[in-house]
Amino acid sequence: MSDIYVTGHRNPDTDSIVAAIAYANLRNALGDREYKAARIGSINDETQRLLKRFGFEPPLHIHNMRTQVCDLDFDRPPALSGSVPMDLAWRTLRDGDLSSLPIVNEDGTLLGMLSAGDIASFELQTVNENHISDLPLFNLLSVIEGTLVNEYSTEVSAISGELFITLPQNYEDQALTNPDSILICGNQPDVIEKALDAGVECLIICRADIQPSWTEKAKHTVVISTPLSARRVSRIIYQANPVERVCQKKELVSFHLQDYVDDVQEVTLKSRYRSYPILDENDRVVGTLSRYHLLKPRRKRVVLVDHNEAAQSVPGLEEVDILEIIDHHRLADIQTRQPIRVRNEPVGSTNTIITSMYQEYGVVPSPKIAGLMAGAILSDTVLFKSPTCTKKDIAMAQRLARFANIDLDELGKSLFSFGGEEKTARELLLTDYKEFHISGQNLAVSQITCDDAAALLDRRDEFMAEMEKIRDDKRFDFVLLMITDVLNEGSTLIYVGDDDTIQQAFQVVPENKTVYLPKVMSRKKQVIPMLTALWG
Repeated sequence: MSDIYVTGHRNPDTDSIVAAIAYANLRNALGDREYKAARIGSINDETQRLLKRFGFEPPLHIHNMRTQVCDLDFDRPPALSGSVPMDLAWRTLRDGDLSSLPIVNEDGTLLGMLSAGDIASFELQTVNENHISDLPLFNLLSVIEGTLVNEYSTEVSAISGELFITLPQNYEDQALTNPDSILICGNQPDVIEKALDAGVECLIICRADIQPSWTEKAKHTVVISTPLSARRVSRIIYQANPVERVCQKKELVSFHLQDYVDDVQEVTLKSRYRSYPILDENDRVVGTLSRYHLLKPRRKRVVLVDHNEAAQSVPGLEEVDILEIIDHHRLADIQTRQPIRVRNEPVGSTNTIITSMYQEYGVVPSPKIAGLMAGAILSDTVLFKSPTCTKKDIAMAQRLARFANIDLDELGKSLFSFGGEEKTARELLLTDYKEFHISGQNLAVSQITCDDAAALLDRRDEFMAEMEKIRDDKRFDFVLLMITDVLNEGSTLIYVGDDDTIQQAFQVVPENKTVYLPKVMSRKKQVIPMLTALWG
């Protein structure tokens, strides 16, 4: 089965990242090893500090969830070396009921594609030919089940010459006088003696006992003994040619594992091939793709944590199977193809819900996971000062702190210690940034939580300039920035948009696109609801 990705929202905050890690860890502890934590945005400084403190790496970064070639149940036929004989390739095609085979170089990269039609075409071309060029001796021995019978043969790597078959009372003198001949004969001692005297290139003796005198006389002739009949050898000798001489090498169409299925479909509709090689990130062949594989692609599977709104989720969400949603926000607009498990609780942190799930399943989190989850609860509840914080958040954080043997006050202070002095205004704006669509109004609300807002307010003009750009680029009605001071327990709201809206929503007169909102700590519970009530 394919992996199940557990992912939070875009521009993820600490709660979102940790929820993905913690839930994947829980499912893995329960035996569901296919769950993997993922993220769809960059890690902010606060989250990075928390991850580093407890020894975790950021989750896998996924840019979108569009269906890719790696999600398809494509074929994995043998990839043959270009040096193998056509006989082996033909048997591989036949026994595997395959339409084509990838032919590879020594390093596994694509050399060409070989089909049964390519082999048949080559066979027809040999009907009127009797010349063989540089036929590898190893290949020939394999195809005709042959054995080298003289010492000189071991020094030769390939043979070339005119091909002759000398059946009893029916052979050409030219075959015995031309040193470039490749002679196929049966139990014909006189023919064999003359051929050896003439020093022909190669003598293939079929179904005959080898006399010691022949090996002594064969000073410059490759002598091969085979249990096959002369007629059989004459029919299959050309199948000893390496497949690299027969396979299609020009105008090949191939795909990589990370290519998107929509793009692949467009290419296959314009081409005539029945099968296409699939390559990995190092251009090594890993399989083949046919059109029927595209009819029913296997969707990626995801669990959404800390969000349930399409605009905040991963691009390409419409192409995935959502298995579960764990969230503490309002229900939004995500739709699913089938019934799923949804756990939505009015608490201050998604990790509070996931801690409850650990408890319900009887799984005790490790000290590192417990410390990570406790930090996420502190982050999302702003040290328990946010109006979204509940008694359950506090109780779960305290329980996790005991498992991790940590001090919540010390952990909280380390989380909100501002460390963004070297970041641009845009980078700070996009650290915890969410977009909303409310009653026909489109807006974005960014939040920066810190222990001292003064340094950030000094950069107000920089923030305003970037917010104007975001509004113009995305044609939003509003772009707002909350600078939340955890020590003073309030937020300064900087915005671009209509002054009357802000005044009516928050009952305060704005000054120069800025208002201070005491006791306002939560975007989810104290800002978005006020705007929703006004516009609704």
